[in-house]
Amino acid sequence: MNVLIIGSGAREHALAWKLSQSEYAEKIFVAPGNAGTSVFHTNASIDIHDFEELAKFATDFNIMMVVVGSENALVEGIHDYFQETEYLKHILVVGPKKAGALLEGSKDFCKSFLQRYNIPTARYQTFTEDNYRDAVEYLRHHSYPVVLKADGLAAGKGVIIAQNFDEAIDTLESMLRNQKFGKAGSKVVIEEFLVGIEVSVFILTDGREYVLLPEAKDYKRIGEGDTGLNTGGMGAISPVPFVDDVFMQKVKERVIEPTIKGLQAENIDYTGFLFIGLMNVNGEPYVIEYNVRLGDPETEAILPRIKSDLFELFLALHDHKLGSFQLEVDPRTAATVFLVSGGYPEGFDKGKEISGLDRVDADTLVFHAGTKRVDDKILSNGGRVIAVTALGENLEAALAKANAAAETINWSDRYYRRDIGFDLQRLPTA
Repeated sequence: MNVLIIGSGAREHALAWKLSQSEYAEKIFVAPGNAGTSVFHTNASIDIHDFEELAKFATDFNIMMVVVGSENALVEGIHDYFQETEYLKHILVVGPKKAGALLEGSKDFCKSFLQRYNIPTARYQTFTEDNYRDAVEYLRHHSYPVVLKADGLAAGKGVIIAQNFDEAIDTLESMLRNQKFGKAGSKVVIEEFLVGIEVSVFILTDGREYVLLPEAKDYKRIGEGDTGLNTGGMGAISPVPFVDDVFMQKVKERVIEPTIKGLQAENIDYTGFLFIGLMNVNGEPYVIEYNVRLGDPETEAILPRIKSDLFELFLALHDHKLGSFQLEVDPRTAATVFLVSGGYPEGFDKGKEISGLDRVDADTLVFHAGTKRVDDKILSNGGRVIAVTALGENLEAALAKANAAAETINWSDRYYRRDIGFDLQRLPTA
């Protein structure tokens, strides 16, 4: 069966790598892909927003499964497009329809959904430019720090933690009045700051049954010690030491099961991954956000730990047999470190030649993100450029291997955090 993966990052490279291990995946195409996906798979130079062209490609190349990595395509309704087009509706699309994608596409919708189904989350209010003065008064009397979120998609950068009133007002003005995030910031969700440790939980669901995937913890800040601006992700660790059976039982009962019941209650047809961003507050799970696809860089940490055939898991999704699927997981620790362009997440240069890829240890995985191939050279082509993942018997061993690989790969002005997992090393193992 031929598979089309939609996206161009390290997440899509990891999905292609994992699916290629299945005997059932005959040909794997990635649209638009990157230099890494072009090595063993076929890239299709198609804009992920061009559904008509993607549909033509799917027909021309006998695609039977579409795996949507990009949240933008899901929010714009790619699943709906395939389902509503007669000659495409037989294709299995892994990713929710537009109604389900709103869980990520609108922070306001997400928060109201959580409230409706009594799922633990931070207290919040939503504001627009029309009630800007109300937002100012709300912030004037709020405790600090406080979290401000652009309502729509902002490439992982639309969440700002303001430490004081002045910083909060500056952020509010930049979002609502100066349109820092464009239409994504036409609404701003202001919510209380939760003190705890973040963890990302993932399920694959058909809207009724689900398979729980390995959890991970990612690191968003650009600077070591979790300082500086938010990014799309600088690294990830899986498993997470504090996620024991007791904590996960709370997550299942208080978060996952009410979420699925909520999807059913609202007649939301949901077929795909659901990423649940959680805060562990004194052992209690609170939902920070939903994403309607796998996370990046978490994908690069969790997929190497999944021993089961990913293609078979997707078939179980299609056949509504997730309840009986037994997922096999590698008990070892995976550590992912992202190499980024100098200046990211703000201004950065592209087109820098990357060296050292051929010197990385064979048992360390290299997933491309912002790269392109020109003749026999691999060049940087984005802010986040390369993710390296290593497996080890413990966190320290995995990190040592991942950091060694990161040091081996180089280009002008490349940067990576050397402290991924620093906070987890101080925690007891579950």
